[in-house]
Amino acid sequence: MDTSGGSQFYFGHCAKCNKEVLGAEKACQALGQIFHQTCFTCSVCDKRLQGKPFYTVTGTIYCEEDFLYSGVHPSPEVCFSCDQIITDMVVQARGKTYHSACFRCVVCKESLEDLPFTVGPDEKVYCIDDYHKVQAPCCAACNKPILPTEGCTESIRVVLFNKNYHAECYGCEVDFV
Repeated sequence: MDTSGGSQFYFGHCAKCNKEVLGAEKACQALGQIFHQTCFTCSVCDKRLQGKPFYTVTGTIYCEEDFLYSGVHPSPEVCFSCDQIITDMVVQARGKTYHSACFRCVVCKESLEDLPFTVGPDEKVYCIDDYHKVQAPCCAACNKPILPTEGCTESIRVVLFNKNYHAECYGCEVDFV
């Protein structure tokens, strides 16, 4: 209790130093406990944490920087593309994690975040257009790739005796079969 005769309120004992916490302007609450504002600090760098992001591992309190970079982070997300720790938004695709800036088409290097993509037989990630350009079968008659028509995502081809043809080229080849 307040024995000083002043108007300070007693909040309890600080979870870190176990001394009385008197006065709302000197108290903070975190993890269901009361702390002096000066006692609620990172266990590594002693930075004050009131009003800032913090993490706990087995009861030890860390600021965001020390949690992410001091080795206490239990399972850091590492970008599959650049092999660096991901500290912001994570893109997950193909069972792997990426920085949003690293999740790109292997051909045109355009970001694939929030865009349709596909994985080729080489296990590389492609935008749909480049996948068709790189992986499309070639027509046995004209030797050009069989690509989807503009505005479509699928291509039409005729397969005859393990050879691929554009639908319009197939008619020319019937006489040669």
